[in-house]
Amino acid sequence: MDEISGRTATLLRTTRQRHLRIASKSGPRRFELVRYRDISGVSGTGVVAEGVEWSDGTVALRWGGHYPTTTVWQDGIDALVSIHGHNGATTVRWLDD
Repeated sequence: MDEISGRTATLLRTTRQRHLRIASKSGPRRFELVRYRDISGVSGTGVVAEGVEWSDGTVALRWGGHYPTTTVWQDGIDALVSIHGHNGATTVRWLDD
């Protein structure tokens, strides 16, 4: 039951299924997010985050700075770069290749 409205809550089901996609034969691989130009004026330049790409393609990203935050990108590294890449101002530096 929804505690706010008092109505019965219904969980939505999704038909989208994820399939195991191997990121590398050795398992997860680490990376750094390197920012060359700080377009937003918030995160600065240099290594601004560190992350892991898991063997199913999911990415966990840990932001540095004054307000450290961890985010998870279910749709992988391409989704992360499309948002935080800032048209080439930020790149991924793989550490485990």
